[in-house]
Amino acid sequence: MNLAISLLKLSMPSLNHTLRFSAVLLFTLVGIFIVDQNIKSLFVDGYRYYGEYMDLILVYNKGVAFSMFSFLAEYLKYIQLGLVVSVLGYVFYLKKLCYALPVGILLGGAFSNVYDRFVHEGVVDMFYYHAWPYPLFGQSGFAVFNFADVMIDVAVVWLLVLNFRPKLCKS
Repeated sequence: MNLAISLLKLSMPSLNHTLRFSAVLLFTLVGIFIVDQNIKSLFVDGYRYYGEYMDLILVYNKGVAFSMFSFLAEYLKYIQLGLVVSVLGYVFYLKKLCYALPVGILLGGAFSNVYDRFVHEGVVDMFYYHAWPYPLFGQSGFAVFNFADVMIDVAVVWLLVLNFRPKLCKS
């Protein structure tokens, strides 16, 4: 009996760590997903804005960044879903608490974009920046993107910082 209690006490910090890690990851993922889907629903429902520097328009991106890989069509969503689930599995394998927030942000954006592919047959993009310096280079503007794309970029930079500064990640 004492052995069982001792083993239970030894596993409690690990269980507490796993629960904390899972909660941070899950709440961040769900929060980013909900915010992004609510923003996208505004544009799917017809909201538009045309400004001097940025337009808020509706575009269905059939590919990934800059419409690359759009030739994969129907297969792209399954490839992306597999990649996102792999990242989720890997981060649970690591169980480092310092990765929970940036990976939650990354996966929230990624799941939101994959969800769009299943529901809208393309990712709902809306932010179109067309001001300086793009006209100087003969371009009409930057790519059209969404909130999830920005969150994925923020998360990738955050993860790179954690990777190159391991002292910032103690758990």
